[in-house]
Amino acid sequence: MENLLTPELEALRYIRYEAQDRIGYITLNRPDKRNALNADVVTELKKAFDFAEDDESVKVIVLRSAGDVFCAGADLAYIQDLQGFGYTDNLEDSTHLMQLFHQIYTLKKVVIGQVQGHALAGGCGLAAICDLTFAVPEAKFGYTEVKIGFIPAIVSVFLLRKIGEARTKQLLLSGDVVSAQTALDMGLITFLSTKEELADTVNAYAQRLCRENSGQSMEVTKEMLARLPEMALEEGLRYAAQSNAEARGSEDCRKGIAAFLSKEKISW
Repeated sequence: MENLLTPELEALRYIRYEAQDRIGYITLNRPDKRNALNADVVTELKKAFDFAEDDESVKVIVLRSAGDVFCAGADLAYIQDLQGFGYTDNLEDSTHLMQLFHQIYTLKKVVIGQVQGHALAGGCGLAAICDLTFAVPEAKFGYTEVKIGFIPAIVSVFLLRKIGEARTKQLLLSGDVVSAQTALDMGLITFLSTKEELADTVNAYAQRLCRENSGQSMEVTKEMLARLPEMALEEGLRYAAQSNAEARGSEDCRKGIAAFLSKEKISW
């Protein structure tokens, strides 16, 4: 692997981070617990994404999991602990998860989800929050919170943007678990790949982004797409025009246009 990890990252218990060929891999590593989430896992994920964002050797990030399940949602022991929380503790804990989802959504680098197994509740939130998500046909997806008297609150903010109100209501109010094909049809995930080819397919796609696309352009485009839904039409158009003008003056744009006009192959 190309990067030297900090002592803090080397001390992670539940998450692995590694980088190779300009791709940073963040791996949920609790296969014995179906990669379930608790406060410590969320903390370690935040640290890994912080590191990956600042890792100059990395252009694209892949979020993946060890074992047969991508992420089964909240850890059972963690759910039991929550029974003793008051409102203040619950708000602090909920904010912790909210910060992770916001971090991934607004991260400067493209995040690709590699879903090799079931993604449920908070795990389905992780899969959906990625910019692009590859999954195997056997994977199941769903937000089952309403079935235990809970609510899928944080992910709802992002799902409304991603798949719209009708499909968000369908998933969140029913609590149904759906197939990977249905998740694809809904726009919850982006691509399907066989289990045997998943890792290679994700790697090839990530490598193509690294090779063919300007990192600066992907960063600015991702930021723009995150900000536009909250703007009124006129405000959004002004912001888009300003972003367009700023991009034209960037070093990457000048480099790219020069290569295009001279019919040279550009190397990003």
